[in-house]
Amino acid sequence: MAQSQPHVSVIDPVWNQIAREARAAVDKEPLMGGLIHACILHHQSIEKALSYRVAAKLASNEMSMVVLREIADEAYLDAPELIDAARADLVAIHQRDPACHRLLQPILYFKGYQAMQAYRIGHWLWSREKRDLSYFFQMRTSEIFGIDIHPAAKIGKGIMIDHAHSIVIGETAVVGDNVSMLHSVTLGGTGKEEQDRHPKIEDGVLIGAGAKVLGNIQVGRCSRIAAGSVVLDHVPPCKTVAGIPARIVGEAGCDQPAISMDHMLGKDA
Repeated sequence: MAQSQPHVSVIDPVWNQIAREARAAVDKEPLMGGLIHACILHHQSIEKALSYRVAAKLASNEMSMVVLREIADEAYLDAPELIDAARADLVAIHQRDPACHRLLQPILYFKGYQAMQAYRIGHWLWSREKRDLSYFFQMRTSEIFGIDIHPAAKIGKGIMIDHAHSIVIGETAVVGDNVSMLHSVTLGGTGKEEQDRHPKIEDGVLIGAGAKVLGNIQVGRCSRIAAGSVVLDHVPPCKTVAGIPARIVGEAGCDQPAISMDHMLGKDA
């Protein structure tokens, strides 16, 4: 008769670090204890903490926190890649945002991170043909966080949305991995066409504050879009574009602009 295998505990250094930071925060700020315990310390994993946090933020008289939490739990159980993306987003923010000093911060306080995780659940619902529920997630995410991402949009992992106010990402938009964008970015269409009509942002792109990228155009990998630009045409890889309408003003300046977060244009731009 085969012997049963002993239970092996899963070591999760990211979650362990978050829990340590949470305990330290409670020790330093006891008045935050209720929030931090509810959001972090009462949970055994990052997925359980995220399902609680997303549900707590999106709950309303129209949809209870209990129901929303059940949806999130089901999504994370069915699609572990959602947690992989959530981890990558968390690390991206900690790495790229100088205002982020702890892994704890985005989960508790950063609406860009929280909105991305709500979008990811909404996208999971969309992919399972649960369209009205996915629209509800889109609506509440927009109402609570000021970010409007269509649940059909396809977004990779390692995403950082800094400040995260007035972000709009359309239905047929595609965003690759390790992309960084600042507030008031629009990935939109140019009219009333109903087919593939939104931008395709490749890996490693940096999009500055207030930039508008419009139409079914390709923004090449590791390129930079300067703040306030209006991009209406394809952008080659590893270039910097700026202006209205945007034009190529130079090279991207480094191998990974989305990680370096350098928005300064060269003297010749």
